[in-house]
Amino acid sequence: MLSELYIENLAVIEKSVITFGDKLNVFTGETGAGKSILINGINAILGQRVSKDIVRTGEKKAIISAVFSNISDEVSKILFDNGIDSDGELIISREISADGGSSARINSRPVNLSLLREIGELLVNVHGQHDSQILLSAQKHIEILDSFGNLESVLEDYQRSFRSLQTVAKQIKQASLSQQNKIDRIESLREIVKEISSLDLKENEDQEVESEFLLSNNSVEVKSAVNEVINIIENDDGISNELFNASNVLENYSDVFSDIEPLIDRLKSAKIEIDDISGELNHLTSLLDVDPERFAYISARNDSIIRIKKKYGPELSDVLKRLDESVSELENLTGDENNIETLKAKREELLEETSKKAVILSNKREQAGKRFIKEVTDELEFLNMPNVKLEVSNTKGKLTIHGMDNIEFLISANLGEEAKPIAKIASGGELSRIMLALKSVIAEKDNTPTMIFDEIDTGVSGRAAQKIGIKLHEISRNRQVICVTHLAQIAVSGDTHMLIEKTVENGKTKTSVCELSSLEDRKREIARIISGDNTSEKTLASAEEMLKSISHT
Repeated sequence: MLSELYIENLAVIEKSVITFGDKLNVFTGETGAGKSILINGINAILGQRVSKDIVRTGEKKAIISAVFSNISDEVSKILFDNGIDSDGELIISREISADGGSSARINSRPVNLSLLREIGELLVNVHGQHDSQILLSAQKHIEILDSFGNLESVLEDYQRSFRSLQTVAKQIKQASLSQQNKIDRIESLREIVKEISSLDLKENEDQEVESEFLLSNNSVEVKSAVNEVINIIENDDGISNELFNASNVLENYSDVFSDIEPLIDRLKSAKIEIDDISGELNHLTSLLDVDPERFAYISARNDSIIRIKKKYGPELSDVLKRLDESVSELENLTGDENNIETLKAKREELLEETSKKAVILSNKREQAGKRFIKEVTDELEFLNMPNVKLEVSNTKGKLTIHGMDNIEFLISANLGEEAKPIAKIASGGELSRIMLALKSVIAEKDNTPTMIFDEIDTGVSGRAAQKIGIKLHEISRNRQVICVTHLAQIAVSGDTHMLIEKTVENGKTKTSVCELSSLEDRKREIARIISGDNTSEKTLASAEEMLKSISHT
């Protein structure tokens, strides 16, 4: 489980240590307080790519580290295979530099992001605000059903046969080319390989080069605009001086009219913020100086990438795929002559084998679909969707890498309505509950020790929100759950309650994270969630009643 998270200079968080409980951990705070930064920090630890812009303004680097305790044997084996000692505990750290560099360590050993991602998938399951959108894509439904039915090994067995079938079919096509066509094809492939290989392209290089080119190409205009804004702020009659003068004017009357004192303070705070912005803009101007030699290289590189994408794209990934395919085909064509008859016999054998495996996989999906409907429907009924009707549509078709099935989830949320694709009828709140139901039933079939829900309560309220809180609490009895929420009905269900709070100190925004360990602190935060800043004795009493009504086991 995730025991501790340390964050330093990440966006508006200057420094924070968060200690997690082993059950349901809830995070609350005002909108804009920085709750998403917590998720970004955890994602960084799990090997996700992060932008240098996430480094706190004015700092050289951001540091995130996490301690995981009681790690599984599977994780320990991966660490051992990579020469890393674990001893039951795992410390992962990431450093992101303001200049764009990044480094990662596991138990003080430098590692690459691919290893972090591999281990991260076994440590934490993150459900973000936008993950419910996968329900709107019918292509993702087959993956969800396979995950629910634990059909990954059956699917992998089928895919091995399917890929072998594809390979043999391609070999037959290549071997069937006439001799002259074969010679022409070899020459054409050599030209393609030579042309693409000469550029030594890297994955996603086009985006990086284009971004740098656009900034460099527009640096003069951007710098001019920045300087213009600095001038607007800093000149004698600029915004900063006007704000200063305004606060002085009002101060002359603060003794006789005390109600304007808060406004004077706000004018002073606004001036501090404006001055801070001016300082940061001055810093940014130095970043807009362009090295002529570097610009010439980037400009030429950008032109080369555009040309090669136009010829073999449209995307750079298509160009790299074309290179790999051309190299593979060239090796086959220049090798020994294939025996077409032998290949055809092999194809028939593989087609029969693959078809049989496709039928087995399809039958298992149908069986899993029946269980899936029952279990998810039960969960949805509990989550205040009592009239929901769920169907798993399975249309058989030609063999593909996914089998012979075309799976789509259909739903009717109201009595008497025909079940239709989720994308056509489900609201945001329904999508959140459907996804929670899926996560709940699938969670029972995997071993991921920590689940994170980032605003799973989007679009719900009232009784439905209360049911989500109960369900999250129920899930957390068997694994650690971390939940970012803005609803009181969910927040009261937490075994550990963390408050994410934003303040302004010396003209700079600062976010802190602290545990609400006392009933009084939790009561006040729950009351704030219920009524905003206008808490009353009534909302405080309501918050206390909600907290006391929750019984943790």
